[in-house]
Amino acid sequence: MTYFSKPMSTSPDASQRADDQLVTHLSHWLTRQLGNDELLREVQKIGTDELAPGCRVAVNELLVELSTAVPGERGQLEVLVRETVETLVYGD
Repeated sequence: MTYFSKPMSTSPDASQRADDQLVTHLSHWLTRQLGNDELLREVQKIGTDELAPGCRVAVNELLVELSTAVPGERGQLEVLVRETVETLVYGD
């Protein structure tokens, strides 16, 4: 018997929940697959409308920091990105 499975996609599709999409992009930033500007664009594109209130606050705080970050800056952003991922995964 042969089983066929759908290939896994590395890019989030539109049917994926906003929090899942955000965690994917934040994880890509943490592994240096995305830069600050790319992460900012992706997070803005996804938005926060579908998120729980605590998650929305965390993502908005991250957006503020990303919008003022110098290209390549990671130090304090890394802490904030990790905290945001934790909030998105475990809730408020």
